[in-house]
Amino acid sequence: MLTDEEMELLPTEEDVHFYREHSWYLSNRLFTDEEIDEVRESTERFYAGHRDRRLPRKPPAVAYWEPQYGDVQRHNDYIAYENGTVCRNLCKPLVGAVAALLMETPEARLWSSTLIYKPGRRDEPSNIVPWHIDLHHWSVCTSENLVTAFVPLHDCREEHGTLRVIDGSHNWKALPLEAGDDETQHFANRDPETLERTLERNAEYNNAELRKISLVVEKDRVSFHHCKTYHGSGPNLSGEPRRVVTVRFQDRDNEYREFRRPGGEKARYSHDELVRRTGDGRPDYSDPDYCPVVWRQP
Repeated sequence: MLTDEEMELLPTEEDVHFYREHSWYLSNRLFTDEEIDEVRESTERFYAGHRDRRLPRKPPAVAYWEPQYGDVQRHNDYIAYENGTVCRNLCKPLVGAVAALLMETPEARLWSSTLIYKPGRRDEPSNIVPWHIDLHHWSVCTSENLVTAFVPLHDCREEHGTLRVIDGSHNWKALPLEAGDDETQHFANRDPETLERTLERNAEYNNAELRKISLVVEKDRVSFHHCKTYHGSGPNLSGEPRRVVTVRFQDRDNEYREFRRPGGEKARYSHDELVRRTGDGRPDYSDPDYCPVVWRQP
């Protein structure tokens, strides 16, 4: 149950309509300064080696920065699993309720989470995140309604290399892939030039204007975007690290489905190596250890 004060922070009907039309939404103030500061301090301990619990094993495709990789952009998946403070503060019911309203579902479950750190080096090539769609990484999901929450641990402005979205792109019809491309691969494993061409081709095919919007997100607030929204980010020009946690939510009806990659082999997501199995042997995307319910309609 949410408090009366929390209920006032939920998106309105007009906000939900805006999200449906534009594919993104900037929230009200969902966190206190103390909650975000506590998360930031816990991530410093995480980078120093502390884990509240550890993954039993690391799936082959998991993104997991370690110190020997150097001062590049860091991605650490399963941060809400390994860091109790992130789970408690950023996956609280209020955040899940916002996600559920945007997805128009009576239940929001955690799908995945990643701790991201962009070093304050304007010439670091790994800081550039090319245009991509989250759903392409989640081809094993039956739902096309998942939502990503972008939670900065400080005011995140354009000079930090904040999140950029293509307004309304979640409604585009997709074109066939270019020869040799595989959209099930993580964007880091795909050719950035191919991704840029794909964006331009899709915009032309849909007779759509490329409206690129940089989302300035204040500390304690969250930007949400649809899983079919084209998005990316530019270099960090601020001279200080950009620190963000992304938390993705799935709707109640999402399940595993078999999906074949262009070469014919089965697509797999990192969860498939970790979660329990359903009665018919499929990965269970409602496993409470990895995909707990964050909010459920009373």
